[in-house]
Amino acid sequence: MSRSVKRAPVWLGLVLTLALVAAACGGDDEPSTTGPTGESGATTGGAFSMSIGEPESLIPQINSESEGSQVLRALFTPLITFGENEEVIFAVAESIESDDNVTWTVTLRDGWTFHDGTPVTAQSFVDAWNWGAYGPNAAGNNYFFGPFGVNIVGYDAMNPTEGEPETDQLSGLTVVDDLTFTVELGAAFSEFPITVNYNAFYPLPESFFADPEAFNEAPVGNGPYMVDGDWQHDVGINLVRYEDYAGTPGNADAVEFRIYADLDTAFRDVQAGNLDIQHGLPPEQIGSAQSEFGERYFETPSSSFSYIGFPLWEEQFQNPDIRKAFSMAIDRQVVIDAIYFGTLTPADDMVSPVIQGYRTGVCQYCSFDPTAAKELFDAAGGFDGPLTIWFNNDGGHEQWIEAVSNMWRQNLGVEDITFESMPFAKYLGLLDQGFLGNFDEAVTGPFRLGWGMDYPSMQNYLENLHGTEAGSNYTTYSNPEVDDLIQQGKQADSLEGAIASYQEADDIILEDMPIIPLWFGLGTTVYSERVSNILVDKFAFVDIAAVQVVDE
Repeated sequence: MSRSVKRAPVWLGLVLTLALVAAACGGDDEPSTTGPTGESGATTGGAFSMSIGEPESLIPQINSESEGSQVLRALFTPLITFGENEEVIFAVAESIESDDNVTWTVTLRDGWTFHDGTPVTAQSFVDAWNWGAYGPNAAGNNYFFGPFGVNIVGYDAMNPTEGEPETDQLSGLTVVDDLTFTVELGAAFSEFPITVNYNAFYPLPESFFADPEAFNEAPVGNGPYMVDGDWQHDVGINLVRYEDYAGTPGNADAVEFRIYADLDTAFRDVQAGNLDIQHGLPPEQIGSAQSEFGERYFETPSSSFSYIGFPLWEEQFQNPDIRKAFSMAIDRQVVIDAIYFGTLTPADDMVSPVIQGYRTGVCQYCSFDPTAAKELFDAAGGFDGPLTIWFNNDGGHEQWIEAVSNMWRQNLGVEDITFESMPFAKYLGLLDQGFLGNFDEAVTGPFRLGWGMDYPSMQNYLENLHGTEAGSNYTTYSNPEVDDLIQQGKQADSLEGAIASYQEADDIILEDMPIIPLWFGLGTTVYSERVSNILVDKFAFVDIAAVQVVDE
């Protein structure tokens, strides 16, 4: 049977289907993937507001965090999107085809335009990917184009280990005509079609290249909404509906993203009717939100998980047994029950349960065992001197960080513990310093982070967080065997083969324990009486275009 021109590879479709089955096994009491829909009185038009934190950047090839990504998803439409059950939906792309999983032909739909009226063409994607892959541009998502991403031919020449790049063009990208381009990969990668949903692969208009800095303040995308004015840093970002959008238009006329440094302040604004949507509640407010908001509070499954990473450039964290002891000394369920009102699940793998290939209980060092933790800790030499825990102070992390530190005091005898916290944008900059090898300017102790999938694959968790020199590998962990196994999985021609290799890599990472998996995410959302049809996907993003403003 021949493959349809509008389908992803057969086994990739199986990945997505089975991921749905795995996520649905909990029965009728499983939280919905979306919020309440179809409420009476909702009409198109109007304006609504939503809280976010200060973004890192609004250039898609740079942004690699959730706050900016939420905005970018309203401003841009990628080649493909995902349905409620993670099925592939072709958006700007009409098809993405390959006979060998090495050379891919991408055909675009005609009629798509950027917010400045210029057409979205094959060149728009090729130029954007070249810019993101060019080493001197220092784009945060640069590595998605290289060996630890999709591995487009020519990446190494643009990112030499020494000296200047030989070129600023990926030789594996070729524009065939206005609506067609080809992508040649350095090795077979069957999951290529699902990766291009991510920020790094968004198109860019010609105006971007004339002045990237100006573009960052007022991005020009191809999505259902366009920027209204400039990004007001630490204040907000205003959007209006793009009337010439080639896809299904947004419901509301305008959207106001309000930037909050404190989740509690945002929550109080929703309570007072001064803010319409808050996704991601402060932990201490979850209990009251359930009773106060009623049906206007809901929970959604999420691909995210929280973790504590170790700066492996610091000598005292280089012994895996020390890292395992820190992990076993944490009673995850106690933290979840006391602080998150039972709305999270203790993590027991390096990948989320919504991903095909996840295995229940595979992380033996994630189980709370204070006796074994102390024995292992002492045998490994313990920890000398003050321990500093690093985290961002605009995400509601203070309570659980305090709880974990008390467990380390009680169960491991680490008495001298201090905290370093700061806004997320600054915090990411410090983590970047460690990745760049500027260790004197980086964090010095365990650090808090989270991860949500960019696309539904084990590879997106394992390689991006733990692949040698991968852009989100903030621990600087490196294991050649892990790298080789992940590459074998990427090049496998069957679902079973890919998952088998990924799981072998997962086992090694769990034994090395460069991070402590803490808990799997569950999205919490509240909204005002002014809005309805609030949909939240497993990527933990609100579908801005779907939100309806109630006719008051």
